[in-house]
Amino acid sequence: MLTKKKVISSIRELPEEFSAEEAIERIILLQKIENGIYQSDNNKVVSNADAKKRVKKWLK
Repeated sequence: MLTKKKVISSIRELPEEFSAEEAIERIILLQKIENGIYQSDNNKVVSNADAKKRVKKWLK
């Protein structure tokens, strides 16, 4: 889960002038990273072999 501290830290890394879209994109990226870490920590992952099978199905 995101915390204010992480979001504020991420916003501070932006240049002095930035668009709202850039700030939103940064927060969304941060959330996606947090989700990935959570999934990894809770063994909610797939093997490379399974991922390749899924991609092959999607590309058909």
